[in-house]
Amino acid sequence: MRLVQITHPVQGRRVALVEKASLILIHEKFTSVYDLVWKVLSQQEILEEEVQKNLTATKLSYDWVYSGKEAWRVLPSFDHPYDPLHCLVSGTGLTHKASAQNRALMHQKIREGAERSDSMKMYLLGEEGGKPPPGKVGVQPEWFYKGNGSILRGHLSPLEIPPYALDGGEEPEIAGAYVVDPQGVPVRIGMTVGNEFSDHVMEQRNYLYLAPSKLRQCAIGPELVTDPDFSEVRGTVAISRKGAALWSKEVHTGENGSTHSVENLEYHHFKYAQHRIPGQVHIHFYGASGLSFSEGIRLEDGDEMIIEMGGFGRPLKNPVSWSKAAEQLIELRRLK
Repeated sequence: MRLVQITHPVQGRRVALVEKASLILIHEKFTSVYDLVWKVLSQQEILEEEVQKNLTATKLSYDWVYSGKEAWRVLPSFDHPYDPLHCLVSGTGLTHKASAQNRALMHQKIREGAERSDSMKMYLLGEEGGKPPPGKVGVQPEWFYKGNGSILRGHLSPLEIPPYALDGGEEPEIAGAYVVDPQGVPVRIGMTVGNEFSDHVMEQRNYLYLAPSKLRQCAIGPELVTDPDFSEVRGTVAISRKGAALWSKEVHTGENGSTHSVENLEYHHFKYAQHRIPGQVHIHFYGASGLSFSEGIRLEDGDEMIIEMGGFGRPLKNPVSWSKAAEQLIELRRLK
């Protein structure tokens, strides 16, 4: 099942079910996927049955909504609609060999007999112990924080490079969407295409800048897939400049292409009690296998990033928006 969150300047937020070339609106009492999920979790029901019970007769042209020509706009495929502070956006790095190689190239010169970088060591730890047998704890992956739900953007929404940033670049990934149920148990709702979007120039200066380089906007969607096959996922990432193709690359993800099982990534994220607060939403990026920055591409204002993953619906497209403002100090005041 594939769900899309949309919004209209008059009708407000709605949820729709993808059916071929149409979006079938779900009853207006559910203004978000979160609403649907919370009802199902609270009453121990089944999500797909709840969706089917609440389908309306209203169908929208998916092509028109997706193209941005309609008044309807596509929202992030999952979020916390009432309080973005209760949505935690995070990710896991170095789960793909290409990612580890790109990071290693950033941080050292490769030469005969060179010591392995910390990035490659982390990747190899995952290769050795990232897919433990059932009932066993695997090796801990690299983990990073991106921000709260205020940074989430949907299909066609610009991703901004702020004044204090050195660069901005796409990271094509699959992200997991989670809600913590009323008993404090994390529940995976589905998966979605994601553009994790990071500042690779800042990261390149020093690997200790990885943490602030991740504090950027990101995009997910347009579709939330509730029952995906994540074993083998192949797709493409492309950059378009002034309407013409500039660069593209095939990407490979899924558990077969990662050093960690999803269950191991989930355990090491949700083992922390502060990540298991009832009602909390989590968006977690599983890792990337290819990006334009590693091939010398520097994104310019207006460039479009296009990410498509087989089995996850329509491509996610977002333009790059370089902030025109100058970096300024933030003025704080003291409490009197």
